[in-house]
Amino acid sequence: MIIDHLGLTVSDATRSKAFFTSALAPLGIVPLVEVQGWVGFGRGGKPEFWFGEGGEAQRPMHLAFVAESREQVRQFHAAALQAGGQDNGPPGLRAHYHPDYYGAFVIGPDGHNVEAVCHRPGD
Repeated sequence: MIIDHLGLTVSDATRSKAFFTSALAPLGIVPLVEVQGWVGFGRGGKPEFWFGEGGEAQRPMHLAFVAESREQVRQFHAAALQAGGQDNGPPGLRAHYHPDYYGAFVIGPDGHNVEAVCHRPGD
């Protein structure tokens, strides 16, 4: 990753924590720490994705998370929908990016376009 961490302001931290905890679990991304109302998610003990309340929620943005397999992408999509996300592109190849780009998209809390993507050849 070229960015150490990313933080965004959300309108409802409790709702966002519930959504991202469910949606990102298939990717092995979990909540690691809570500090002053902010939650840090990551893998391997390093929080890289942070959010919390305080001020106006950020305008919707695109957030793409690394999946280790296409099956993880499919599991992410199902979990995100179950957690209240809105489908914005089912799991599948997006060959216009590159031949092995396999992703899925959902609209999550605050309108963010949340993606899981695997760049590895098929499984």
